Amino acid sequence: MARAQFQKGQKVWVECVGAWAHVEQVQPVWAKGFEEPVRVTYDVGLGREFTANELMLPVEDQAATGDLGDWRLLRARNKWQMAEDCPHHPYPGTYPVVVTDAADWGGWRVPGAEYDRDPDRIEFQARLIAASPRLMDLAQALVDMVGEAPDDAPAEALALARQAREVLRGITDILAPPSEAAAPRAVEAA
Repeated sequence: MARAQFQKGQKVWVECVGAWAHVEQVQPVWAKGFEEPVRVTYDVGLGREFTANELMLPVEDQAATGDLGDWRLLRARNKWQMAEDCPHHPYPGTYPVVVTDAADWGGWRVPGAEYDRDPDRIEFQARLIAASPRLMDLAQALVDMVGEAPDDAPAEALALARQAREVLRGITDILAPPSEAAAPRAVEAA
């Protein structure tokens, strides 16, 4: 027996197409003698019907909800270029490393050839990545503040909070197939 794993209007990721879509119609296939549908397909407006295993839901990443800690920017010695060989670098003889662990290892590094191609851009990226947890906290604080009193918030603050919520969703939501145990519902006969 088949159970509907998605509902009409729900946002889903269509894996084989690589696009987001909304379920426009749940289409159960009934067979005589069965109380439940034998198969359920979904019309998401992409030209054909999809089965549940072709669709995924956004779910919140549990790793993203915890404390990210203190991300910081360190400088590592460039083993392949001496300081005299790269005077055009902002910090000759070194490259940026963003450390995301308390033990000063783990995080983000860049290959030496990529750093040498555009060191100013890589330096900016390193600063941005190191500031990411604080920027994420700031966006969440904005969403929470506006969420407490949306009727009292100015229109500009509402728009910023919506944008911040979408950005946060893109960070904290990951794709996962629907769980049978999470939402087991039989499709009702129409």
